[in-house]
Amino acid sequence: MRIIGGRWRSRLVEFPGREGLRPTPDRVRETLFNWLGQDLDGLSCLDLFAGSGALGFEAASRGAARVLMVERDPASVAALRENQARLGADVVEIVRADSLAWIDAADRRFDVVFLDPPFRQNLLPAALARLSQRLAEGGRVYAEADRAVEERGWRVLKHARAGQVHYQLLQCDGTARLNQERHPR
Repeated sequence: MRIIGGRWRSRLVEFPGREGLRPTPDRVRETLFNWLGQDLDGLSCLDLFAGSGALGFEAASRGAARVLMVERDPASVAALRENQARLGADVVEIVRADSLAWIDAADRRFDVVFLDPPFRQNLLPAALARLSQRLAEGGRVYAEADRAVEERGWRVLKHARAGQVHYQLLQCDGTARLNQERHPR
């Protein structure tokens, strides 16, 4: 997979072939970063369910101040670390953990969260339910799924589809955050 913009434009990111691993295609990444703005200078990003790291490395390439990648698969984590070293991506931090457990224990806030969990495991609703407390004021969530996201407490800012994949840019409307504060995990 090739990084499509920023300081590492055209550099390759390699990853192991794994069942269910779907790196976000170039065309979709281009649309996403048009939505976010091409320059992510100073932003803090979370690539949850990082997989290939396509979204996190793209964000780092485009100037994000910090990118945290969370992935539980050991082979994927090893590939993420190899790519991090090859790119000299010192703003990238890689954590091997279960993504939902990591959110529950985290105390950091992020400006942008990339959320592309395995489709067949239906993890998107559970992740969104936890994410409201991890977003900085005005933070946005990119969600990629096999159907359009319609979760209570989230406003759809942008939506598009590529083949069978729906991708959206979401923002917490406050309801999700209030529910999380009343009923913490």
